[in-house]
Amino acid sequence: MRTRGWPGDRHPPAAALQRRTLGLLVSTQVIGGLGVASGVSIGALLAAEMAGPTAAGLSGSAAVIGAALIAIPATRLMRTGGRRPGLVFAYAAGVTGSLLVVTAVWLQWVPLLFLGTFLFGGASAANLQSRYAAVDLADRDRRARHLSLVVWATTLGAVVGPNLAPFTDRVTMPWGAPEYAGPYLFSALAFGLGAVALFVLLRPDPLLTARSLADVSDLPEKSSSWRSAFAAIRASVGARLGVSAVAVGHVVMVGVMSMTPVHIGGYVHEHGDLLRIVGLVISVHITGMYALSPVIGWATDRFGRRPVILSGVVLLALACALSATAGDRTVQLSVALGLLGVGWGGTMVAGSTLLSESVPVGERAGVQGLSDVIMGVSAATAGALAGVVVDLFGYATLSVLAGIAVVPLAALALRRS
Repeated sequence: MRTRGWPGDRHPPAAALQRRTLGLLVSTQVIGGLGVASGVSIGALLAAEMAGPTAAGLSGSAAVIGAALIAIPATRLMRTGGRRPGLVFAYAAGVTGSLLVVTAVWLQWVPLLFLGTFLFGGASAANLQSRYAAVDLADRDRRARHLSLVVWATTLGAVVGPNLAPFTDRVTMPWGAPEYAGPYLFSALAFGLGAVALFVLLRPDPLLTARSLADVSDLPEKSSSWRSAFAAIRASVGARLGVSAVAVGHVVMVGVMSMTPVHIGGYVHEHGDLLRIVGLVISVHITGMYALSPVIGWATDRFGRRPVILSGVVLLALACALSATAGDRTVQLSVALGLLGVGWGGTMVAGSTLLSESVPVGERAGVQGLSDVIMGVSAATAGALAGVVVDLFGYATLSVLAGIAVVPLAALALRRS
């Protein structure tokens, strides 16, 4: 079977191509992560200023849903043309969304703001899908480490990006740009650079090369579809566990993390102190999510996919127990959010690796895209419901429910057939 690619594809030795691909993915992940963090850091504030406090939560949900739904056409492009067209498309959606947000700020037009935020999520979809491109040509005993390096590269963007927001506003406002436009202009530039780098340098395409090196029996007779992706997941115990680990870990993390600033606001009432404490706790959480990814990847290759998924489940449950009992103890809450991030990393890295190697290479792009759609929609739903739970029953109840949510994942990970 011949797989149609983009012009210019060649097939050098797989090991050399994998090294080059990994270096490119890490570089573009840093650039894309800076762009995402720059916009996300002020997205809620911008929405609240333009449309009121209720719109702040809706803005975040729009970006998460955008990331999930834009993954659908991006995955379709990957199924037929390889990683490059899909990743470029997703970053291009992010560029478009960033510029629409800037236009919405200029015109003070709220519907355009939400449309732009939705498309802005495309860059997050590109960052998430990049982790799978790191696995296409990796040796089995290095797959998790290579995937984890791409996840780890997000750390720089997550830490530095929010701090660039004030700087970009100061640079752009003297040129006539309105307040809050600067971070999104920077995001558009970052996503554009990422798209150009992938379009020019991701050659040969790693997914197309992996297909060309695969056994004929691993390739479908025709281009895979969402139906065949569902079938591939149902047919594999490992794929079902991988999808579940990624989705459940993300649901628990988003549900608890999204409402933590609200909980802190319940016992810290001075504005300056509130921002400082929220920033500290969320920084600990982000560090837990990304900084230890290489260690998690090494452990996944060394000890196996299931043990690391189970370890992630234990950490998520422990984090939920600590957050449920933290009350106004900020140190305990910080520890809880740090463990929540590390537990998420275990389910994300080990789950993504297990999913990728549990399906035929011809179905890989479709299955991975479907997994990210499930993850994104589930997390957006969890984020929306989390606010309702906290409003009605409190943050402790939310944490307890999140802890209960990991029990079925633990049962699935312990089951071998």
